Amino acid sequence: MNLIAAVDEKWAIGNKNELLVRIPGDMKQFREHTTGKVVVLGRKTLETFPGGQPLKNRTNIILSKDPKYQVKDAVVVHSLEELLETLKAYPSEDVFIIGGESVYRQLLPYCDTAYITKIDRAYEADAFLPNIEKEGFILTGESEEQSYFDITYTFLRYEKK
Repeated sequence: MNLIAAVDEKWAIGNKNELLVRIPGDMKQFREHTTGKVVVLGRKTLETFPGGQPLKNRTNIILSKDPKYQVKDAVVVHSLEELLETLKAYPSEDVFIIGGESVYRQLLPYCDTAYITKIDRAYEADAFLPNIEKEGFILTGESEEQSYFDITYTFLRYEKK
């Protein structure tokens, strides 16, 4: 299983239920990795998407504790156990965890690859990805430094030891 996230210097991923920053190159990388694949996300993350709608050209699996919660064109599961059972129908390498914080924390132990856009800046934030370097992941790939206006960032690939 994979996870994909854009993080700042302190592993922050969001503030007030919004991304820290929108970088076109990061969005393109996200689309390239996840199109045609399975994305796993929480209800609050889904609500940040345009119109609160699932991502197109992907199988969207939404984790919500609310047993009545339903989403058109998405699979909704209500527990970690139900999610793991549902994911057995898909190749592990095609599954991408895309947030938010609680979903990343619950599923990090099941992930073996992480695609991280590391932004060279610290933002005001209230949501974080655990520092995967302290969670048994090692850096196995790194892009050249990229820039978008005054923001510099790097695409990193980590794999679990």
